[in-house]
Amino acid sequence: MSFIDRLNEVTPCDPADYIRFNVDTIAVGMMSAAFAQTLAAFPDTFQVGPDHVTLSPALRDHGERSRAVALVLTQLRDQGMFPGWRDELYPVSTDFHAPSLFDIERAAARRFGIRTHAICLNGFTRRDDGLHLWIARRAMTKQTFPGKMDLMVGGGHPTGISLRENLIKECHEETGIEQALAEKAVSVGGISFCCKQPDGMINEFQFIYDLEVSADFTPQNVDGEVDAFYLWSAEQVMETVYNTDAFVFDSALVLIDFLIRHGVIDADHPEYSALVLSLRH
Repeated sequence: MSFIDRLNEVTPCDPADYIRFNVDTIAVGMMSAAFAQTLAAFPDTFQVGPDHVTLSPALRDHGERSRAVALVLTQLRDQGMFPGWRDELYPVSTDFHAPSLFDIERAAARRFGIRTHAICLNGFTRRDDGLHLWIARRAMTKQTFPGKMDLMVGGGHPTGISLRENLIKECHEETGIEQALAEKAVSVGGISFCCKQPDGMINEFQFIYDLEVSADFTPQNVDGEVDAFYLWSAEQVMETVYNTDAFVFDSALVLIDFLIRHGVIDADHPEYSALVLSLRH
């Protein structure tokens, strides 16, 4: 096994395998040809061509687009297409800081291949025997990756909220961390990836935060999405990521990034250059 094995768990998306999704002339996503044909049944909302799908230009603004897309997706949901429906909206745009062109139900984001965003937080502490990280085991009731090992805090980024507000919210829901402590989290970068999934693709940028907590801190899950927390040494985290697929694939990437930034994986490691280059694209 190796760290490269963790990178290889992310099966890249080849644009040649997908149909472009546009709003006017702006490319905002990619989808399978089969899903494009599903959308062809709704010509008032989606115009389907041989190599692209375009949102109808008759939908002139954010509100009209959002409402029209929601009506289509609700019908498809009722036909069983989106079993993980969340009633949570993601913005659709060309960049995180660009204006949202419309909002879309989170469960449909993979089908449309839109760029989504997420926040993730490494909770760590320093003890006499070195650096330790808080690791979560996801509840078996989770819709995605039940029972897998995960970061202390992580979550998708919905519309209508800032990154810092989302971080504070997720910290409270997943670990019981109060706002005063969550605000001490430091923005340290991000990773991006696009990978195939059975229901489309994950095309995501994750904003990474580090939060150093006291030696007597213990996270307490509030929303029921975590079965247990464990305090692992950095070496145990490194060995687990290196030798197993116990972690959710994207959390493994975030942990590799953490281990590089904190010198646990240093520049003499034979995979160092490949890891650094692969985490930023």
